Amino acid sequence: MNDTRGRPLCDLRISVTDRCNFRCTYCMPKEVFGRDFHFLPPGEILRFEEIARLARIFAGLGVRKVRLTGGEPLLRRDLTSLIAMLAEIEGIKDLTLTTNGSLLANMAPALKSAGLHRVSVSLDSLDDAVFRAMNDVDFPVQRVLDGIDAAGAAGLGPIKINVVVKRGVNEDSIVPLAAHFRGSGHIVRFIEFMDVGSTNGWRLDDVVSASEIAHAIDAVHPLEPLESNYRGEVANRYRYKDGSGEIGIIASVTQPFCGDCTRARISSEGLLYTCLFASQGRDLRALLRGGANDADIVRFIAGIWDAREDRYSELRTAETARAPKVEMSHIGG
Repeated sequence: MNDTRGRPLCDLRISVTDRCNFRCTYCMPKEVFGRDFHFLPPGEILRFEEIARLARIFAGLGVRKVRLTGGEPLLRRDLTSLIAMLAEIEGIKDLTLTTNGSLLANMAPALKSAGLHRVSVSLDSLDDAVFRAMNDVDFPVQRVLDGIDAAGAAGLGPIKINVVVKRGVNEDSIVPLAAHFRGSGHIVRFIEFMDVGSTNGWRLDDVVSASEIAHAIDAVHPLEPLESNYRGEVANRYRYKDGSGEIGIIASVTQPFCGDCTRARISSEGLLYTCLFASQGRDLRALLRGGANDADIVRFIAGIWDAREDRYSELRTAETARAPKVEMSHIGG
């Protein structure tokens, strides 16, 4: 199944909650997501059986990779039950999860036992003061590092460490992060600060470009480029010339990769989004709870994907960056 630009549907990202225990300034700033913010009531969030049904349908349409996101997915009660259901679906070859790592130390063995293959962990600095300021809930960096160690010991690797780089905030953390995980078997992925949603105060001046990131690391630990592992891989890959591992750089702002985007996203209340920067989703929950059969849902999804023409990052302007878009915390990146 291909869209109007010939892009197949291969990857599905499923948000299991819109809640998070962090208030990262580039994702869920406290000024917006404060104590009075109204999150989704439980009855509006997709049930595990509904998520598994959708994943099975998407697998039948060609999806081979499913990633669980949030908010913070490990806040969803009994998440291992959902993972076990998804792990049994024929056709899904890669079942992964993105987390802030705050609960990972205690949950890693159970996640692996349930059938999860890998985890990606968000970690924006090794400097405890910088990290606490960025998560804005005073959470210590060591507890995330403990979670990464636990995930590695449980066999949830190779672990990808996701670093959002914002100028004037944590660009000094780039080289220390690369050095810390160099030789560990984990892959650090540096991400240009993006204009996801409309509440994070994005400005182009705050973007540390992919080329700046690569040059900073290369000056200390020489790099050479690598080929992509597969079509649609979002990170530009580099390996250390001394053979001590690799890094990735995600350059959605300065080097858009819309042309190979193979991802669909489902929000926690069941809205289907075909772009990270979309303003509106299409309601799958209404079909699930309205008595639609699988064939009805297949036709609905196929009609959306067949007509897909998204290429936001290629068209990005200062004006579009300010336009209302779904928040990162709602669809998990």
